[in-house]
Amino acid sequence: MKKEIITAENAPAAVGAYSQAVAAGPLVFVSGQIALNPKGEMVEGDIVVQTVQVLENLKAILEAAGLSLKDVVKTTVFLADMADFAEMNRVYSEFFPQKPPARSTVQVAGLPRKASVEIEAVALRKD
Repeated sequence: MKKEIITAENAPAAVGAYSQAVAAGPLVFVSGQIALNPKGEMVEGDIVVQTVQVLENLKAILEAAGLSLKDVVKTTVFLADMADFAEMNRVYSEFFPQKPPARSTVQVAGLPRKASVEIEAVALRKD
């Protein structure tokens, strides 16, 4: 099985020793995204603003792989504060309105750049 590195110009570049996404066989693994804009700057705002940016980043990376959010089969959501769950979930459901992927949501002690939310995804290629 060949490993392919996926890079999207419309999403923030990796800020460490990882790739934005890696395709392996029919699966595409998208690294956790925080609320960085494509220039790598943290967006200012509450959990709603941050969740929108995170999901836009995921969407851009998936598009670079020839996929869309409809191809996502699993996400993991990391929240700095579980009190933000309801608002995150509301925004999340707007990006996954029908047949949402499997999901885990956990509260963590901290996220890079003091982000409120980070989301990673696994998508399935059709070929």
